[in-house]
Amino acid sequence: MKKELAMIDKNQTWMLVDTPTQKKVIGVKWIFKTKLNVDGKINKHKARLVVKGYSQEAGIDFTETFAPVSRHETMKLLLALVAQNDWYTFQLDVKSAFLNGVLNEEIYVEQPAGFENSTNKVYLLKKALYGLKQAPRAWYSRLGNHLLSLGFNRSMNGVTLYVKHADGYKLIVSVYVDDLLITGDKEQLVEEFKTNMKDMFEMNELGLLIYFLGMEVTQSDQGYFLCQKCFSLKTLDNFAMSKCKRVITPMIQGQKLMKEDGSPKADGKVYRSLIGSVLYLTATRPDIQFAVNYLSRFM
Repeated sequence: MKKELAMIDKNQTWMLVDTPTQKKVIGVKWIFKTKLNVDGKINKHKARLVVKGYSQEAGIDFTETFAPVSRHETMKLLLALVAQNDWYTFQLDVKSAFLNGVLNEEIYVEQPAGFENSTNKVYLLKKALYGLKQAPRAWYSRLGNHLLSLGFNRSMNGVTLYVKHADGYKLIVSVYVDDLLITGDKEQLVEEFKTNMKDMFEMNELGLLIYFLGMEVTQSDQGYFLCQKCFSLKTLDNFAMSKCKRVITPMIQGQKLMKEDGSPKADGKVYRSLIGSVLYLTATRPDIQFAVNYLSRFM
């Protein structure tokens, strides 16, 4: 919690002011999470101070909120390109990314419980906090403007994909919230970009890409290998299928399913959760796509 507040102060996210009389003060709360490695072991414990954004009023506390996110298709196309050209992909992680987004609205929040500095005081936000409805948009706006100032062009088809051409070389950056994937055909350009980003934002350099959007990535001289082993095992465990027998095909050939077949009704919530899980798995397992599509007709 102290690390989170130190990061907020370092980014000059807020300033302590007297409680306003004509403005609503929004509450805050702590969210605690355990971040895991690819193998499922604990990486670190995180405390995040978030704004109770559900109490914000449209047109007063925020206007535009839309922010794009990268898609699995964009990532797979990018990895196919780099594999074809024998490039390597590196990953940067922005620390507390949303704290870098500049706000246009005047928003006041309460002091976090247990860390009050003085009575009758609140914080006036200069930059975004997690939980604000406009926080993702503010972050993407700032990051996008910075990338454009470095000479990047935003892709027409994937707005989170940026490409830069310099002296006949390419540098490609894909953005997913606080994760940046960097690749290109000249190592010097990649290193210069990393240095620039570290000077501009507080960042962790994660080295070669190994885990992204739930996909495990192995890079080698022979190419790229993608899988979702950890997610697959977790899904089997969640639905009590960890001891199931393996089969060669994901569906019996010629099988016909019906909405009403005399069996007891399935739990709709569990079924939707199951379909969502296997849909996510099709990112690296196109061989189960037809079976998943067929089951999805009975949602």
